[in-house]
Amino acid sequence: MSRVERLREAFTGGRGARWHPTDALVRGLVLGVGMVVVGGLLHRVELVLFGAPLLISTLLALVTPVAGAPRVRVRGLPRTGEIGAAKSVVEVDPAVGGEVMAIRLPGVGQGVGPVHLLPASAREIEVVLRRDAWGEGVDLRPDHLVAGPDALLVHGPVTAPERGRVILPPVEALPAGLLPARAVGLVGAHRARRPGDSVELRDIRAFQPGDRLRRIDWRVSLRASAMAGSAEGTNLHVREHHAEADADVVLALDTRQDVGAALGEWATPSRATTVGRSLGEWSLAARGTTVRQGGSLDLAVRAAASLAAGYLRQGDRVSLADLGRPQLGARAGVGRRQLLRLRNQLVVCARSAGWGQRPVLRPEQVPHGALVVVLSPFLDAEVVELAVHAARRGNLVLAVDVLPDPLVADPETPWGESALKVIRLEHDVRLEAMRQHGVAVLTWGAPIAGVLRGARAARRVSR
Repeated sequence: MSRVERLREAFTGGRGARWHPTDALVRGLVLGVGMVVVGGLLHRVELVLFGAPLLISTLLALVTPVAGAPRVRVRGLPRTGEIGAAKSVVEVDPAVGGEVMAIRLPGVGQGVGPVHLLPASAREIEVVLRRDAWGEGVDLRPDHLVAGPDALLVHGPVTAPERGRVILPPVEALPAGLLPARAVGLVGAHRARRPGDSVELRDIRAFQPGDRLRRIDWRVSLRASAMAGSAEGTNLHVREHHAEADADVVLALDTRQDVGAALGEWATPSRATTVGRSLGEWSLAARGTTVRQGGSLDLAVRAAASLAAGYLRQGDRVSLADLGRPQLGARAGVGRRQLLRLRNQLVVCARSAGWGQRPVLRPEQVPHGALVVVLSPFLDAEVVELAVHAARRGNLVLAVDVLPDPLVADPETPWGESALKVIRLEHDVRLEAMRQHGVAVLTWGAPIAGVLRGARAARRVSR
């Protein structure tokens, strides 16, 4: 039996985290002693010649000292990360007497990686972790087994703790343009209705006590004095500018439904895929965020992260509201830390996504005059009523449609095409109803330039 076969047998034996003999050791002793004894009794030299080396090698493996518990530690693995590759280091201590270590590390296979054989001289192993989808998931679980001389004594296998990361939703660079109709606050990037200290001219009016002298427009003042024919003095006029203010933006995420492009899969819940094949038949089911790749919730989360980054870059206050579970929202904030908080909270909302009876958007979640961005596939009338109600309260509402396009009918049912037409017609009726009530309807699947043009048109109409 080869060393690899012995390791395979020991790794699948499951005897726990302790040094113990393998079946190869028992067979070596029994065969070695038996062949030597039988050869001596029968005066068969060939049996002694075959049995003696086997017995001697087994005894040498037994007298070799093995002690201590092997240690494996993962270093340099952050809790959060971005889509793509990341590096980590696995520190290995095979203990006294260990010669070979079988350890599960990420490799060319799927999941957390196959099992690799490493010499005991290896102390630090650099691994490359790659994730191509956002969400929670297990990146590394360094299960290991250490073999002594000739793999006759082994320690393990040891099931190590799972080490995973939260891959944040990607941020798509959006040009400026998705601006709310009204701004609130004292400082910011948007033009407010009240006067202030920006560079955009608001009006030219007569001088009043308290006005600053540097705001006097001398050309207008001299022209007004000449037209009035005043001999007593100059009629002073000052330039009045708009104030610059920030805005409140509420990202309302509809997590009640997660549908893909295929209608036949709408009734099937999304599940985490069992991945990872290793030595023997042992496999690992990697836990992760169960979101359909390319589905409505995936598009909604990506759109919310991109919009949040764009508004926060302008200095606005952005908050998150989960329409399915209001307790999972995030309060308004500004800056890069708020963007990180929102991206993490989007993963939490997606992890807890599921069907809800009615969408909920509490009044205290929407400041007066805030921009409300509703991200939903709009497959029921309740979310339409929520968007219309928010518009009637005086807020500018952007309805971002994240229904995958094009939809694919179920080929296994004779009425698949008819069901697709009905769903499409009902969806179009809901979008048109929101437009008639002053809600700007955008499709996230369209090019970004078209999205921005639609937002600017909706902003002009609202004014």
